[in-house]
Amino acid sequence: MSELVARTGRHQQRYEAGRRLVAGCIPYKYTPSCVDDDDVDVDVDVDGSPTKVVQVLMISSTSGPGLLFPKGGWENDETVEEAALREALEEAGVRGDIMQFIGYYHFKSKTLKDEFSPEGLCKASMYALLVKEELPSWPEQSTRQRSWLTIPEAVESCRHPWMREALEEGFLKWHADHMITTSESEENRTGHLMQPRNGID
Repeated sequence: MSELVARTGRHQQRYEAGRRLVAGCIPYKYTPSCVDDDDVDVDVDVDGSPTKVVQVLMISSTSGPGLLFPKGGWENDETVEEAALREALEEAGVRGDIMQFIGYYHFKSKTLKDEFSPEGLCKASMYALLVKEELPSWPEQSTRQRSWLTIPEAVESCRHPWMREALEEGFLKWHADHMITTSESEENRTGHLMQPRNGID
């Protein structure tokens, strides 16, 4: 049983122009791989050899089939980043580092209608979260299962179209740019180390 407790209620919930403000994240990690598969998003080292595969963490929904990324209401006593980290901990039992804001996503909820958002409109701030720790128990463990998936598996499993958009248009584009930048930095570093010094090869 987890000693952590999930927040409940909406007395501190933030709203903006009739929309409930939500914070969430796409938790990810890297796993070693020698797989040669067109359906797997494989990162390559500077020499072109496969080194690792990116996987994302998804959780089961409490209201139907399909999988979700951790997300929930952004409250008045926290920053949006803190809210995203809290939701990752409460719903998926993971801790990590926020690496990038990946976008705002608008959606409509049937279950989150109230006097401040009578139509159930929501605005989600989504982040890329590099997972550093997976807890053996967490607040919503009894109602949610978590699964590490490859990118194609995650795209197929997304319960909500807006989450699929966040994965494909937000996370994947950022990740591709991030890996290019990282690769270029590594090439520059390696090239610098290999420069002849004092005119001696």
